[in-house]
Amino acid sequence: MAEVKTVAVLGTGIMGGPIARNLAGAGLETKAWNRTREKAEPLSRDGVEVVDTRSEAVGGANAVITMLASADAVRDVMGGDGGALGAMEEGAVWIQMSTIGIAGTEEMEELARDAGVVFVDAPVLGTKQPAEQGKLIALAAGPADALERCAPVFDAIAARTIAFDEPGQATRLKLVLNNWVLAVTVGTAETIALAERLGVDPKRFLEAIEGGNLDSAYAQMKGGMMIERSFEDPSFPLRLALKDAKLVLDATGGNGERPALPSAIEKRLSQADELGHGDEDMAAVYWAAAGESATDR
Repeated sequence: MAEVKTVAVLGTGIMGGPIARNLAGAGLETKAWNRTREKAEPLSRDGVEVVDTRSEAVGGANAVITMLASADAVRDVMGGDGGALGAMEEGAVWIQMSTIGIAGTEEMEELARDAGVVFVDAPVLGTKQPAEQGKLIALAAGPADALERCAPVFDAIAARTIAFDEPGQATRLKLVLNNWVLAVTVGTAETIALAERLGVDPKRFLEAIEGGNLDSAYAQMKGGMMIERSFEDPSFPLRLALKDAKLVLDATGGNGERPALPSAIEKRLSQADELGHGDEDMAAVYWAAAGESATDR
């Protein structure tokens, strides 16, 4: 079959909106649907056709992208009576980009198989700014011919694509990468909080590691946000980081054991969420690391 030329994007939040915009900017005919239409409406200024229903979005599309918050949301949008799967064109590809974990991915693959739809497991690495710049890292797992057909999609949204033969492999790598990103974020929060407890200016910490083997652009960025207490414009909300931390635990704790580092990460993010920071940037995990002493500074 020919390469993808028409795409439907279901879910136009922090990630889905920029993805739809970049697809249209690359010359692909792009439709977008969001549960709250008003949030998708600005995309119409960038050549994206915003529609009212899932069925209207996927009708005629060579590929359908889901970029939603959870496995439950993906299931609700794609499956059941009135779901998007039932309205997809014969031969269309479902590119599932939401981070939904191993069990969720296996469930969606089965839904696609039952509907006779080709399934590509394709979570992405990156947050708001890389999504806006079309510089995500795409992790794409599925039949080789489907990945080849979908190349224009990945070229439009990603700086590079890492391909796998079987669905599920991309999601497994995404969980590994998420564990690393969350470890850096929470580790930076703990270190900033420790510096403050010891009476050390945390800027000195960032200065000391800058340019060396211990440095990290991500630590510098998130650390700066923590020092400035600047969390209101999230590149990735803490509540979604907590969801991802729970998915890592789900994947690693099947034998009843809870691995130490992922457990500690999930605990800190849960604490920050309980403190009311779920809709702020995930760097707001600082408040959980700093504890009550943060109110004194």
